[in-house]
Amino acid sequence: MTINQSQTNPSVNAINNSDALQRIRIFDTTLRDGEQSPGATLAPEQKIILARQLAKLGVDIIEPGFPISSPGDFAAVQQISRELHNVEIVGFARAMKVDIDAAVRATADAARRRLHLFISSSDIHLDFQLKKTREQVMQIAREMVAYGKQFVDEIEFSPMDASRSGREFVIEMVEAVIAEGATVINLPDTLGYAMPEEYEEMFRSVRRQARGGDKVVFSAHCHNDLGLAVANSLAAIRGGATQVEVTVNGIGERAGNCSLEELVMAIETRKSAIGVQTGIVTSEIYETSRMVSRAMNFPIAYNKPIVGRNAFQHESGIHQDGLLKNRNTFEIMDPEAMGIPRSMIVLGKHSGRHAIKHRLNEFGITLNEEQLVDVYNRFIAKADELKLVPDNELIRLASESTDMQHDPYSLVHLQVMAGTNESRIASVTIRERDSQEDSNFTGTGKGPLEAVIHCIQQAIPEAGEFEDLELHSLSTGEDARGEAIVSIVHNNVRYRGTAIHNDIILAAAQAYVAACNQQLLSGQTSDAKQGA
Repeated sequence: MTINQSQTNPSVNAINNSDALQRIRIFDTTLRDGEQSPGATLAPEQKIILARQLAKLGVDIIEPGFPISSPGDFAAVQQISRELHNVEIVGFARAMKVDIDAAVRATADAARRRLHLFISSSDIHLDFQLKKTREQVMQIAREMVAYGKQFVDEIEFSPMDASRSGREFVIEMVEAVIAEGATVINLPDTLGYAMPEEYEEMFRSVRRQARGGDKVVFSAHCHNDLGLAVANSLAAIRGGATQVEVTVNGIGERAGNCSLEELVMAIETRKSAIGVQTGIVTSEIYETSRMVSRAMNFPIAYNKPIVGRNAFQHESGIHQDGLLKNRNTFEIMDPEAMGIPRSMIVLGKHSGRHAIKHRLNEFGITLNEEQLVDVYNRFIAKADELKLVPDNELIRLASESTDMQHDPYSLVHLQVMAGTNESRIASVTIRERDSQEDSNFTGTGKGPLEAVIHCIQQAIPEAGEFEDLELHSLSTGEDARGEAIVSIVHNNVRYRGTAIHNDIILAAAQAYVAACNQQLLSGQTSDAKQGA
């Protein structure tokens, strides 16, 4: 019997026309709330670069900073307001005239702007933080929204800690600020405390009971203290929110905010079931994630959904076999559609012969059955030692089995002079496959790695541009091994090399050579396919 998808999931056919889907506006606060994460401070020029990328990503609204907090933040918000005309720019302010004045001045040149005011609403905040009564806070909210309305048309108001506040008081406060001219009501789960069903119901009841609630936009702002930020944001959408406030990589105070990429891809992947859509350019997700991670010096967890290193990598032989036959067997999203390089097969002790053969074929290396068995046996032994077997190591195993060098270049020797002097000196010996000749190169750099890279670039002049280096410790103690992952770019294609060694400089050098070899081998394979 044939069962179509609509029989097993009736919602698939519920909405077939994307034009009928409601648009959820994405409010990005990476540069404001995200920067409040300890250690994530950005220089003004970094904020401007990231804001350009966020606009390219397709976010609807950008909150670039807290203008009153520092001259640098004020300057960054001002420059972003002047430069980016296709997104709405938000000036963030406490419910205080001095904050509002700074936010208004900073966003004065924006093509579209908004003032975002907040004040606490929960009793615990009022009693211990503000030391004010509900009546006093209500009066401040009214006066400051009215004051801000003199300068801007769009005013967003946030009763901070709304999810832990009395529902009746939140409704009363929302009614008051709507009466004074607020156009967007944000109901934040400031401490990540709410359960999805509670958060959804809060939106339903406030929208239904607050006078004027049918004339304003409702927004969700969720923190991830209980790991529920994305779930709560989706619940808010079910409750009537049409704007969600997010950060790239889920960066933010404590456990962070609702992750832009997770929310967007949940909506994109389950669009028919959820019944909404966003305007995000998904192909820019990965590049945006990498830019934010680098600028803030915040590494991305291996198992981070969507953009984590392991999100689209598979070691299990069963999974690898299924993926090679049909990607949809073990993947619900296409990583390449998000700008993520295709590297779905990770070779480890759970990998099978099919995956090993497939990976070697990608580099133009073909083995007969006897050679494949020999490589597989060598591979399993190496996998027990290294846990994961990088491509350069697999190619080396294939070279041993076939008694021929497959890598165009191999690193034979490396030496680095380090010390307190300004420059470091390195020398390397590189063996070229076709001639089997060894050549020596020397180079200098501010650090030992830079000196080594300069040497290798002399040896492999056709290599792509060195883009990125990741270093990870795989063990502890004096004999700890480090894993180096090097990315290079050639003709807009990214290649990655990986190496593992006790000496991290040597590991990085081997990874760089491995990335260059991948580029060259992939080019040869492509040429061969075109010729065929």
